[in-house]
Amino acid sequence: MIVVTGGNGSLARKTIAHLRRTAPHQRVVAAARRPEAAADLGVEVRYADYDDPRSLVSAFAGADRLLLVSGTAFGRRIAQHKAAVDAAVDAGVGHIVYTSAPRVDATDLVFAPEHIGSERAIQESGVDYTFLRNNWYHENYAPTILEAVRTGFIVGSAGDGALASAAREDYAEAAAAVVTRDGHRNSTYELAGDTAWTYAQLAAAIAEATGYPVTYRDLEPEERRGRLAAAGVEASGIEAIAGIEENIAQGALALADGSLSRLIGHPTEPLADGVRRILAG
Repeated sequence: MIVVTGGNGSLARKTIAHLRRTAPHQRVVAAARRPEAAADLGVEVRYADYDDPRSLVSAFAGADRLLLVSGTAFGRRIAQHKAAVDAAVDAGVGHIVYTSAPRVDATDLVFAPEHIGSERAIQESGVDYTFLRNNWYHENYAPTILEAVRTGFIVGSAGDGALASAAREDYAEAAAAVVTRDGHRNSTYELAGDTAWTYAQLAAAIAEATGYPVTYRDLEPEERRGRLAAAGVEASGIEAIAGIEENIAQGALALADGSLSRLIGHPTEPLADGVRRILAG
């Protein structure tokens, strides 16, 4: 039995869809904080809340493998994931697949400490593991793309730094492959799109897709923070956005070594295709 946490999240939903298509013989359980919202997944749904350890024990009961999709509560994720790991141990889970972040042990990525802490908790549990260090999703830039269509500009502080994003669908396919196939235990994969791109190249892709000019405006980090504050973004959001862009400028998200495409058996979605898909809605 495979349990997938974050059952209502986009990555979990797409992974479950892949599991149903490619491994129909497998029993799949979606663990979700709002089970009623996951009723359309076509699999068994169990209540699970990272902040409610008892719910995790019940949700993981009988599982052989666990896809632990990282939570979104920044600042609380190590404790939440540790609770999930403890519940997995209690349930006798034999393999935990964890969606981590890129190069967390080799960069100053804003979110690295929480993912490193979570990876260590899994390793210290003694359970077999696979770490999927997912780079950014094309979909992360949907608001940026739509705003650029309206204004003609992308604004940021990433400089000429590149990032190797891929479609969420690609990462979901990889997660489904790892959780169902042999040969991935106690391994770490740096997963990313096949080609890294800059914000200027994103602007060019939007312009090509729409036929309207789009330009990238690069700001100094402090000016970027000031503009975000003036737009009403909360302090935590400002540091997340500006911090990630500084990470991009430093090359933290630029690694594109083909690991994801090799794992899924086909090229990842090109940025231009992702832009067109996002614009099409």
